[in-house]
Amino acid sequence: MLTHINEQGQANMVDVTDKRVSIREAVAQGCITMLPDTLSAVINNQHKKGDVIATARIAGIQGAKKCADLIPLCHPLALTKVDLSFDIDEPNNQIIVSSLCKLSGQTGVEMEALTAVSIALLTLFDMCKAMDPMMEISAVKVLHKIGGESGFWTRDVRG
Repeated sequence: MLTHINEQGQANMVDVTDKRVSIREAVAQGCITMLPDTLSAVINNQHKKGDVIATARIAGIQGAKKCADLIPLCHPLALTKVDLSFDIDEPNNQIIVSSLCKLSGQTGVEMEALTAVSIALLTLFDMCKAMDPMMEISAVKVLHKIGGESGFWTRDVRG
């Protein structure tokens, strides 16, 4: 049975009214690859546009909060925690962005975690594109989720 289609075949927001409230959490991750000089400017906070990572962090948090405005049929959620981390992988000229979204509610937060990562990565791209228009965003994925009927789920190490 398709959950986002009603009996008439029309798009439909899933009714979560009767679902039990539980603590729900999701962690997502993605990366952006750039030239070594661009990465160095970001790491050393020497970019002309200022603190690129701080700006991307705020953008990611705002993105998670706006997820329901961006994804059709996505429930607006009262997030209680959004956290982003930025890990520098100098040998591969990458910044790995991870997000944690959390709440106590009736539906999961995977889309919010993915949106937070995506918006943070897009912000990094936007702020650095003049230095490096060939940057590449990749590997955006959910790493794990907690809560709801399925409980705990984690990405298989194979991929």
